[in-house]
Amino acid sequence: MSIDNRLAELGITLPQPAAPVAAYVPTVEAGGLLHISGQISFAEDGSLITGRLGEDTDLEAGQQAARRCGVMLLAQMKAALGSLDRVGRVVKLGVFVNSAPHFTDQPKVANGASELMQDVFGEIGRHARSAVGVAVLPLGVAVEVDAIVAVKA
Repeated sequence: MSIDNRLAELGITLPQPAAPVAAYVPTVEAGGLLHISGQISFAEDGSLITGRLGEDTDLEAGQQAARRCGVMLLAQMKAALGSLDRVGRVVKLGVFVNSAPHFTDQPKVANGASELMQDVFGEIGRHARSAVGVAVLPLGVAVEVDAIVAVKA
């Protein structure tokens, strides 16, 4: 089954890939790897998902924000590679969670993006990961996720 068919089966529509907001590019392909810049949490309607976990945003909302970052990562992959079927492996996700000082469930928040990659790509969607709490993220978003994926020749 193609990845596009899998997305349809999961009810996922990819948005237009977000344009960079500063002096960087969305993706760089080098040495058989696609490095994807951090993608911030956009809702389906294009609005930002903002907030600080453990303060004004709960775990479930954080997981949804991470999932939406994952959807934008998929959109960037498709734009860079032409087809998600060229993804050979999701190698690593870096998940940054806008966190109150006492909030320690960053790994659970990150599961929103990780589980999406596994749902979409199956076994090749299983990856290494970092999940880090930070004091603030660009534009006040709740979550940002970057990725490294191996590209099929």
